[in-house]
Amino acid sequence: MIDKRAASAAAAVAAVDDGATVMIGGFGEAGSPIELVHALIDQGASELTVISNNAGNGQVGLAALIRCGRVAKIIGSYPRSSNSTVFTDFYRAGRIELELVPQGTLAERIRAGGAGIPAFYTPTGAATELADGKEQREFHGRPHLLEHALTADWALIKARAADWHGNLLYSKTARNFGPIMAMAAETTVVQASSVDAPGALDPETIVTPGIFVDRVVHVPDPAQEFELVAHGAHYP
Repeated sequence: MIDKRAASAAAAVAAVDDGATVMIGGFGEAGSPIELVHALIDQGASELTVISNNAGNGQVGLAALIRCGRVAKIIGSYPRSSNSTVFTDFYRAGRIELELVPQGTLAERIRAGGAGIPAFYTPTGAATELADGKEQREFHGRPHLLEHALTADWALIKARAADWHGNLLYSKTARNFGPIMAMAAETTVVQASSVDAPGALDPETIVTPGIFVDRVVHVPDPAQEFELVAHGAHYP
């Protein structure tokens, strides 16, 4: 079996190209891979399309990536939250594009991408502005929209525990997007609080099998977004 441990976050994201599509895990703060995103800022890739549930908070993580001018487009559900001033400023200035997707639809588009399903119909968003330009069909007397699957060049996600082969366990709602993003990306990079030798994790509890993971970075004491925001932290 392949040892997928990377020497550092910087090494793990070194090959991200300009113009890449990057899925970034997180359900609000839960599952947000702060260290990997900061390494991506240092790496310098630009014109990125980011697929994420939200658009970051404060001046760290994804918000910092946007503030550095690296993100051309966001595909997500909650671009505005209590501390998401960076995205708001960039969007109003016409410096970033937004594709707004209902949260359940976003999750299903990512899951479909990982499962090899090109598109599906859903009633969510029908008869709203989100239906503009989309194919519609009626099922059981209700209008449905055709939604296309989402895939990415890269996924950056956060796990509670991993082993050398990339098998993953998550903390609580980090499971909402982490597992499906790992399946839908060409290259999946994971930061994990603990990285154990093969056999240390109970195979009955594995959420994401290592077949979907390419690189594992040990981050034993990951930054907590709410603490960074509360202290007014900036990155870089």
